[in-house]
Amino acid sequence: MAFISASSPHQRTRRSSSQIMVWVMLCLIPGVALQSYFFGLTNIVQILLAGIVALSAEAAILKLRKRPIINTLKDGSALLTGILIAISIPPLAPWWVVVIGTLFAIIFVKQLYGGLGQNIFNPAMAAYVVLLISFPVQMTSWLPMLSLQPFELSILDQLNTVLTGHTLDGYSVAQMSISIDGLTMATPLDTLKNSLKSGFTTTEIFDSATYKASSSQAIMWVNLGFLFGGAILLAKRIILWMIPISFLAGMMLFSFIAFAYQPDLNGSPLFHLLSGATMLGAFFILTDPVSASTTVKGRLFYGFLIAFIVVLIRNIGGYPDAVAFAVLLGNMCVPLIDYYTQPKVYGGRT
Repeated sequence: MAFISASSPHQRTRRSSSQIMVWVMLCLIPGVALQSYFFGLTNIVQILLAGIVALSAEAAILKLRKRPIINTLKDGSALLTGILIAISIPPLAPWWVVVIGTLFAIIFVKQLYGGLGQNIFNPAMAAYVVLLISFPVQMTSWLPMLSLQPFELSILDQLNTVLTGHTLDGYSVAQMSISIDGLTMATPLDTLKNSLKSGFTTTEIFDSATYKASSSQAIMWVNLGFLFGGAILLAKRIILWMIPISFLAGMMLFSFIAFAYQPDLNGSPLFHLLSGATMLGAFFILTDPVSASTTVKGRLFYGFLIAFIVVLIRNIGGYPDAVAFAVLLGNMCVPLIDYYTQPKVYGGRT
């Protein structure tokens, strides 16, 4: 009888790329559901539109490249990219914004580099940055949550706004926002940055009606929803703990340093953890296995580096949130990080 000799571990559970993508998309549901509850159902429309465009663009490019279409689409990477783009943009952004962003992500960031596993930048965040620079008004048109809006926006009003730019009564996003608090399209991070420039302290800002109208509580709950989904990914070992934990630890450390140095000019660590795209970035964007670092020490450094850039830009940069910019800068550093954090090979040269 012949015996097979093999090294441990002898039992392995391997997940395919499509299984991993499905788990990631399922774990996005808590955050997306809370986002829909507070800000309306148009983000579901944006997700559906982005998904259709992503799959169509991927299929078209694969056909041009004479690559297998069905098997590639089944891996779910294109669909996940579209979903992340749709989540990141304002729910009432015009339909063509998510279309342009998704086309750019799939064609220029993913397929131009060779497809899944070859892109050096995170496609969703590269598309977000391009959209933010190209269409700053549309990309910053965030309305307060539905309960704070003086207009009763029906589902048809929201859908009409996405398709035509106006509600059924003819109100634009800018008009609806100005009528609420006189400060056009202000998120909590926007409000903090703009108010600090006007000479207010953080205590005065957080107690102001303007800040409360910026949907701070809603965004906090949305972040907690993505945190819950991220915890499931960690528990299922879909993602490794090094990047999200080092990123969140870095966010706490660097924001605490800034807060301790100038508490009247910088938000607290808790504010930074539960504002903007912190939790979405920590568990669903930074952990992209293609564009992130691949070594253990490298992943830890990668998370800390992106956290430092996020806090730096939020405090002294020109943009209120900085996850997308920080991720792209981190992607650029990955080859260098991996080069200097390679583990020593047993028996090799020290």
